Amino acid sequence: MNHNQTRHRGKIALLFVLSALLTAVLLGRLFFLMVCRGQHYSAMAEDLHQRERTIKAARGRIIDATGTVIADNRTVCTISVIHNQITDPERVTAVLSSYLGISEDEIQKKVEKYSSREIIKTNVDKETGDAIREEKLDGVKVDEDYKRYYPYGSLASKVLGFTGGDNQGIIGLEVKYEEYLKGQNGLILTMTDAKGVELENEAEDRVEPIAGRDLYISLDRNIQEYCQQAAYQIMEKKNAKSVSVIVMNPENGEIMAMVDVPEFDLNDPFTYGQNLVSESARQEAEANKASGEKSSQDLLNQMWRNGCINDTYEPGSTFKIITAAAGLEAGVVTLEDHFSCPGFCIVEDRKIRCHKTGGHGSETFLQGMMNSCNPVLINVGQRLGVERYYQYFEQFGLKGKTGIDLPGEAATIMHKMENMGPVELATVSFGQSFQITPIQLITTVSSIINGGKRVTPHFALRTADSAGENIRTFSYPAEKEILSEETSDTMRYILEQVVAEGSGKKAYLEGYRIGGKTATSEKLPRSLKKYISSFIGFAPADDPQVIALITIDEPEGIYYGGTIAAPVIADVFKNILPYLGINPEEEESTGAFRIYS
Repeated sequence: MNHNQTRHRGKIALLFVLSALLTAVLLGRLFFLMVCRGQHYSAMAEDLHQRERTIKAARGRIIDATGTVIADNRTVCTISVIHNQITDPERVTAVLSSYLGISEDEIQKKVEKYSSREIIKTNVDKETGDAIREEKLDGVKVDEDYKRYYPYGSLASKVLGFTGGDNQGIIGLEVKYEEYLKGQNGLILTMTDAKGVELENEAEDRVEPIAGRDLYISLDRNIQEYCQQAAYQIMEKKNAKSVSVIVMNPENGEIMAMVDVPEFDLNDPFTYGQNLVSESARQEAEANKASGEKSSQDLLNQMWRNGCINDTYEPGSTFKIITAAAGLEAGVVTLEDHFSCPGFCIVEDRKIRCHKTGGHGSETFLQGMMNSCNPVLINVGQRLGVERYYQYFEQFGLKGKTGIDLPGEAATIMHKMENMGPVELATVSFGQSFQITPIQLITTVSSIINGGKRVTPHFALRTADSAGENIRTFSYPAEKEILSEETSDTMRYILEQVVAEGSGKKAYLEGYRIGGKTATSEKLPRSLKKYISSFIGFAPADDPQVIALITIDEPEGIYYGGTIAAPVIADVFKNILPYLGINPEEEESTGAFRIYS
């Protein structure tokens, strides 16, 4: 009996000890949760009762060289519903449907959905948002934010780019300078009870948004508008596939205009096939849609594509500027050297023709450049040889990219040196059998005529706050000297003669000294007989302050660059040179002479 009592008491004691230990553990845990982790769990509890809504930051504006805002913001509204706060779902559904043009069934699904917040519609104009707010609908939130707005529609569309529904840059400068433009979003915080209903006596907490920085660029709206108008006119006149124009300061690489028509409406960037003024462009667009070979996204990407930097082409005779500069710099040719052009040149087993089938006869190197004579430039290329020609190709910066501050720049497509035989050397010498971008061509020619310093083409100048206070200034130092001042002087002289009395005379402008070079390049495959006509020109010829390049893709009828491209640049210069403060001077003799052949 005593043994059993002792055993029973032992069990009770053990149970008591275990209970005490368990109680101690629970009390310790409770102490840890309430004291050590109290703030953490208090914050979690608070989060369960908070509703969070984003306040979009105003995106930084883009401002052109004249101080004109060319990318701005408009105040818009986001309409949303919170299920637990709605007291009259039928009225909410009916009112929102009438204001927003959305079916009642679609709105009802969101009204009935158990979630912290359902967005009904974004980018609602402010007047509509204010009207919905006046209806005082329980559970309906009207939050103001910003939508990107482009006051000039399609102006510089492929340069500026646009933003998506989240106000984030997609292409162009909008995406390149996203980190400066985007700003920092704010928040609206409200307290609710366990059912998700807002507490009446609890004030909203706001974390105010921080606006993005304004971006100041070198593009000039007036020059851009004029170039865009001129491009559309020649595109329609020649029923061309596309036309691009670049205007730049050859001294520092600042781009004043970059046009690639057809452009698209920046305020409606997801509608394909806008501004197709030529019949060939319209037919191609309709064929693309009908065939189904390209998806809608492919078609949009094609519409957004900036041919000035994204596409390469055979430059043709404008590239003779590079061959001539290399020949002069290397000392393998002088202005007075004599050549003979019978209308063709035999290289190995290939007969390479001059554009003048009857030939130019005897001519100096200067006359050969004025005549745009293929055999003369082939001969210069042969004098240089593959290795030395390739060396100058790299020295002039043609192997790499220009470094322009736009996304998606394409690189030069060139033969490898070991694969460059006599025929390839000959064709490259006058601008065929390889491809470069228009921006690479105008940048390289700028470097040849500006005294020999390689420049970086660019748009961005500085960023600033909304008050105009400077935040950051962008710098683009000139790179190494690519050729001598003497060669640069000679090239300016040669190219002035090309316009004064040579193949580029339709770019002549009374009162101005214009230099330039024409080109007519045949597209691949050659059997299609489709061409790109182009002209590159600069002024004043003795002190270049502006350079322009036009390319006309697949013009119909007469397609020679000297006939259809050069006059467009002459017309552009006629309008923009006085605007830039470059006034005509009394005509003086340039030492030019007429060529007879």
